[in-house]
Amino acid sequence: MADRNGPRLARLLRVRPTGEDHSATDFELLFDLVYVFALTQVTGYVAHEHTVHGAVQGLLMLALLWWTWCAYTWLGNQARADEGLLRTGMEVAMVAMFVVALTIPEAWHDAEGGLDGPVVFVVGYLVVRSVHLAMYPVAARDDAELRHQVAISWFWLALGGALLLAGALVGGRLQTALFAGALAVDWGGTYVTSREGSWRVHSATHWTERHALFVILAIGESIVAIGVGAGDHAISVPLLVAAGLGVAASICLWWLYFDAVSVAAEHRFHEVTGAERVRMAVEAYTYGHFPIVAGIIIAAIGVEGVLAHAGDSKGLGAFYAVPLYGGLALYLAGHLFFKRRVLGSPSRERTLALAALLLTLPAATALPPLAALAGVVLILGALITVESVRYADQRRGVRTT
Repeated sequence: MADRNGPRLARLLRVRPTGEDHSATDFELLFDLVYVFALTQVTGYVAHEHTVHGAVQGLLMLALLWWTWCAYTWLGNQARADEGLLRTGMEVAMVAMFVVALTIPEAWHDAEGGLDGPVVFVVGYLVVRSVHLAMYPVAARDDAELRHQVAISWFWLALGGALLLAGALVGGRLQTALFAGALAVDWGGTYVTSREGSWRVHSATHWTERHALFVILAIGESIVAIGVGAGDHAISVPLLVAAGLGVAASICLWWLYFDAVSVAAEHRFHEVTGAERVRMAVEAYTYGHFPIVAGIIIAAIGVEGVLAHAGDSKGLGAFYAVPLYGGLALYLAGHLFFKRRVLGSPSRERTLALAALLLTLPAATALPPLAALAGVVLILGALITVESVRYADQRRGVRTT
């Protein structure tokens, strides 16, 4: 019996390192599905709160979700996520992350009865992070420098975790401040104390695929927002027009990231190695992709509001116009940083589109919902048209390489 159980246990505990030819696994796609639900919960929370403070809280929750997802992307690039001990650890993390997603509606306001919602939210988050840091030294194997860097990360998690728990216990606006402080400590501390070349990026393909998949998830949330906004409204011409414009906006978001930029970035990421690849991964993806993702999710709140009031003739209002136009402006700002960091080139067209969104935002608050949504589709559509014509040769070269 012992002889038979030995090989089985070895398979359960084994860790298989990744290589340059490694790509995203099916198990990681399953792992991402928990985040689909979590993103929907965040947008639902902000829409329900309908306040600036609620929007800030939603952004903080989104940042916490993003940080956990990035952590497991680094882990999956170090060793295969679909085998052995790492898969077991990620299964535990999936359950904990689903708990986090379930408690998002109560993360700031505990409902009567049952467990303390904010505390459960924080404990679930800390479990997700702790499992990751516990698995990473196993994946690092004999890499002493990497193991040391992971050990440093425990300090920032402990300090940030203490702030999160304190915030969950005190509640109110102080909770918001303490949560923001926890993020600043964890994000800032990790960045400052990461030594040159201390982290590892073994597969450029896996790395770029994983981040592209999360962008797709975020764009998917913008489409879900269309259905949520329509809700129980009767089918009408304004509702159908709003739905069409919402889908068109999502297509524009897809085009701006996937048509050429992400492909060119992947080529560049394959070219760099060692410490320069790690710096690019940290700055352009782990930190630099958050504005891109956050911009999509924030804009989805605006789209949801347009669908909910598609037939109204009065102005859209600041609560929905600011997320719609401001979120898309943040999305383009993330693109500008990402493109400059990876490809080393600015984008005058995207800068002008960003400026157009910000300049027309005040007018959008007074425009009817359909007109406001049509405005962003017009701006993004014009940007895509100009780039398609002006950079046709470069685009063709990138996509055929």
